[in-house]
Amino acid sequence: MTFVAAPDRLSTASATFEADFQARLHWSADTDAAIEQRVADILADVQQRGDAAVLEYTARFDGVQAGTMAALELSQTELKAAFDSLPTEQRDALQAAAKRVRSYHEAQKKASGESWTYRDEDGTLLGQKVTPLDRVGIYVPGGKAAYPSSVLMNAIPAHVAGVGEIIMVVPTPKAEKNPLVLAAAYVAGVSRAFTIGGAQAVAALAYGTATVPRVDKITGPGNAYVAAAKRRVFGTVGIDMIAGPSEILVLADGTTPPDWVAMDLFSQAEHDELAQSILLCPDAAYIDAVQREIDRLLPQMPRAEIIAKSLTGRGALILTRSMEEACAISNRIAPEHLEVSSSDPHRWEPLLKHAGAIFLGAYTSESLGDYCAGPNHVLPTSSTARFSSPLGVYDFQKRSSLIEVSEQGAQSLGRIASVLAHGEGLQAHARAAEMRLK
Repeated sequence: MTFVAAPDRLSTASATFEADFQARLHWSADTDAAIEQRVADILADVQQRGDAAVLEYTARFDGVQAGTMAALELSQTELKAAFDSLPTEQRDALQAAAKRVRSYHEAQKKASGESWTYRDEDGTLLGQKVTPLDRVGIYVPGGKAAYPSSVLMNAIPAHVAGVGEIIMVVPTPKAEKNPLVLAAAYVAGVSRAFTIGGAQAVAALAYGTATVPRVDKITGPGNAYVAAAKRRVFGTVGIDMIAGPSEILVLADGTTPPDWVAMDLFSQAEHDELAQSILLCPDAAYIDAVQREIDRLLPQMPRAEIIAKSLTGRGALILTRSMEEACAISNRIAPEHLEVSSSDPHRWEPLLKHAGAIFLGAYTSESLGDYCAGPNHVLPTSSTARFSSPLGVYDFQKRSSLIEVSEQGAQSLGRIASVLAHGEGLQAHARAAEMRLK
């Protein structure tokens, strides 16, 4: 079967560019009402019936019949056995990736994750105490594909942060367990793992059951049911983000081999039909060359049908007036993955304000960030990079303010607080401060 990938060809010089551009960007994160209702029913059922409901939904949706939840829990022995069963090449790659991810997040913790205090001139101590969460849940997709990299990216920063217990849930349709996922859980230090998924797994983590412990926060991507469930349990537990379809934006100055850029666009388009791949470039001839490479390479791809639908439905090759304009448009898009495919990427990086991750230079393919570069691959999508950050150590920590007021400090601060409290009509607040005045 022949597939055609025809991303929109846009030009910023066109009179209709703004309308065409907005139409291409538009994606609704609104969940189907039927999904929302189904998820609400599942969450309520798991909250009420616990393990029995989880077993029922696991049998219905994953085709896994289990008499007890114990049959769905993966032991540390089984995780290690999965690791030992891998070919040497896969074991080495998994450990090398884990080492780099751990090193990056350890550096991140040192930079921003330590407690601190100081004393002011009257002896009052002020500061911040940083402590890890007690228990977190990580959701690992396991439907259409298996993602051991998601295990590393969610569990390792939690481990580095000092989280006491990491609970992993992963669906195993038809009871097929992926040894790479299990091995990644072993390498990353997952405490307990259950072969459950979907909204029922999110509910079990959020509310707790007789077998699955209640967690403080849930991280990790999933399908529409998982996203809807995470949205609904937020407040009962913390969540990382509601992720939309994957995105890549390539800023190209025309110096990178066009087949490299074409394949980089494919790398996100192959995720699913709603993924978005965009090229911004001021060189029309280069855009033509990239399109030729798309046409040439597409038949070689095992996921050609998905790539073709993604590029045709949501992709775009945009001719800009300059690289400066390309950077400005990039900031408007605020993409999940941003490649600066240029001979001088550091010239353009200062102009880029909004992106989940920025990949500098022709040799920095987005796929390296997905697996083994070190920084986290859980990134904000759908323009939320305007106000959100990648998953990191800080997502698994919380901060408590430290205040120790000296006797001398209580004299000055007490008078200030008294005035403000009376102004708000809160006399007990005022009196509490005034009682400590000499």
